[in-house]
Amino acid sequence: MTPDLVERQRRILERLITGYIEQGAPVSSAWLAEHSDLGLSSASVRTILARLEELGLVAQPHTSAGRVPTDTGYRQYVDGLLESRRRTRPLRDVEARLRRAGTVDDVLEDATQVLSAASQQIAFVLAPAGATVELRHIDFAPLADGRVLVIVVATGGTVTHKVVDLDEPVDATALAAAATYINREFAGRTIDEVRTALLERLQQERILYDALFARALRLARSGLSGIAPEETIHVQGTSFLVQGLLGSADDRDRTLEVLRALFRTMEQKHRLVELLTHYLNANGLTVVIGSEHEPPELRAFSVVASPFSDGRRSGTVGVIGPRRMRYDRAISAVDGVSRVMTRVLEGA
Repeated sequence: MTPDLVERQRRILERLITGYIEQGAPVSSAWLAEHSDLGLSSASVRTILARLEELGLVAQPHTSAGRVPTDTGYRQYVDGLLESRRRTRPLRDVEARLRRAGTVDDVLEDATQVLSAASQQIAFVLAPAGATVELRHIDFAPLADGRVLVIVVATGGTVTHKVVDLDEPVDATALAAAATYINREFAGRTIDEVRTALLERLQQERILYDALFARALRLARSGLSGIAPEETIHVQGTSFLVQGLLGSADDRDRTLEVLRALFRTMEQKHRLVELLTHYLNANGLTVVIGSEHEPPELRAFSVVASPFSDGRRSGTVGVIGPRRMRYDRAISAVDGVSRVMTRVLEGA
């Protein structure tokens, strides 16, 4: 829980943090006295800084150095931003770009690029399972004893196969016609959408009067039941993180090791998905700062994230950056892009 501050303490902390974000170096009392617009002397500022240090909001790296914010200080500052922020204005140009995207996957990729450029941080979009995996092609091949081999090709070159027992012999011509029907009706739609549509059509009694259609639907439904799409993640903007961290650290070797650890995690995208989904389950915009992360791989970084929806499932869009990030810019960008993505994906 962050401590309550009087107005002068709050404003000095806020100015110290924004100064540290801008400069990447400890902030002195003399600089704060000159730039805080409070009309305070350096001595008065030093008294306030001493109190902020007692509260654990700032720290002094060296005896003769200025102060830097702690993670608790950042939390105090970010909570203030979240409480006072106004609703993000619609991003008309971003929405127009995303609506021009050809597929759901294109929307997610474009959103990641837009967010990285706007925030100047690493941007990510964590898509819900099945949101971007599309049916490319399905084939039915006859086997002995009324069995059929169902072969499903999905995006990314994923191929799955399953043997289905129809309890009746079916010739190759009928199976080819059934596959043609499924491909004509459903190719290009996500696996989840195809599953839903198949169930709806099977529940329509009139379709069952046509044996070919009914068989095609049953075979496709059985074949797709073996596909379990995983959550996917899009990432853009790693160069921004390199610039942010190298500009703020005295110990370059330690900073580079931190970067290497994060990049190793990002290369193993399934691991990054695990780390992000560990805590990004909130209903609204979330900011996690440094030591607040449970996974140790992320404790050198801050994450700003917000959910988006396609009308049925939720994903997460956000940025990863150094603790010394422009939180105001990141919060505004993430909030705006998540709202636009929901509008576009829900077809509003």
